[in-house]
Amino acid sequence: MVNMQVIDWDLAVSTGVRLVRPGPQVSREEARHAVGELRRLSREAEGHVQEFARIDGAAEPEEATVVDRPGWIRANVEGFRVVLEPLTDRVNARRDQIPAIVGAVGSRVTGVEVGAVLAFLASRVLGQYELFLPPDPSGRAPTGRLTLVAPNIVHTERELRVSPRDFRLWVCLHEETHRVQFTGVPWLREYVRGQMTEFLLASDLDLGTMLERLRAASDAVADAIKGGQGNLIDAIQTPEQKEILDRLTAVMTLVEGHGDYVMDAVGPSVVPSVADIRAKFQHRREGGSRFDRTLRRLLGIDLKMKQYAEGSAFVRKVVDEVGIDGFNRVWGSPTTLPDHEEIKNPERWISRVVRAPELPPVSDSNGSHGSNGTSGTSGVDGTDAPGGPPSGGA
Repeated sequence: MVNMQVIDWDLAVSTGVRLVRPGPQVSREEARHAVGELRRLSREAEGHVQEFARIDGAAEPEEATVVDRPGWIRANVEGFRVVLEPLTDRVNARRDQIPAIVGAVGSRVTGVEVGAVLAFLASRVLGQYELFLPPDPSGRAPTGRLTLVAPNIVHTERELRVSPRDFRLWVCLHEETHRVQFTGVPWLREYVRGQMTEFLLASDLDLGTMLERLRAASDAVADAIKGGQGNLIDAIQTPEQKEILDRLTAVMTLVEGHGDYVMDAVGPSVVPSVADIRAKFQHRREGGSRFDRTLRRLLGIDLKMKQYAEGSAFVRKVVDEVGIDGFNRVWGSPTTLPDHEEIKNPERWISRVVRAPELPPVSDSNGSHGSNGTSGTSGVDGTDAPGGPPSGGA
């Protein structure tokens, strides 16, 4: 029996590539220079990040993969296929319960929807650290890949009227922080993946429930168009998924906030115009047309902007109170991660983790322990849009 596709991935790619807006006008020489400089600056940024954050990442700095907008769409479809594999397997195990016509039409409709969303995001994301990649020819799953979207970086630096070199390095500092987080804290990637798998498998797959979720999604769209706070993520969740998403949101808020904190903290020493860039970039994040704001709210992008702010405030407060080594205790194990309430109240996390008696090593849900590869005193004894899905863009 032929396996059922949850999403028509080929259609998602073709739809996204067809709908995405073209990038800025640049000469062949300008494009070549931008790509070369981004690759060079990504290597430079990794050294700055490791020295400041005191986390040992990959053994050798690697060049970023630099793509255009269609390339970003194709890369993210590959990642989605990997992330959604557990759900696809579950659907196929129950395919006898789903009418063939419903499955065929549903996968194509979803493919078009995914493609349209990716087309919207592909003109906005500056870069991301891709956590989930298909296996290589030997069957080994890569640890991750740092991707920079050159047309969007060039477009944004022109729009903001900032120094191209400074802006490019500033973006690289954020994205390289994510690479250092996930290569320097070995358990973190599998923890995030485990939470995402748990979230997907908590889905209701019976037809009646799915139709009910679709109606809720329709109501969310109508609410957002009228200026309300509805979004698709909240609309289609089960109660169990809401609990899992709280954990995922907490860890991603930490990861994104740490990236924002590092890019600004390192910035003054290597990016002379960092203050001007940050002010202009923050204004850009908060702007946009009514249509753009509606889409951002629907797709949960506003939530990501909130993650940057809350996460950065958490990191800044903790570092101010207990220093970078004290903050790095956050990477000890899943039990030392802040929860949603601790993100909002850093003193609670400091009291629980930094000022508490020494915690014994704790195995995470995947069986790995709290060794994290961090350097100095922030190792095993107590020590993770700019970034998109899974680690996203700016």
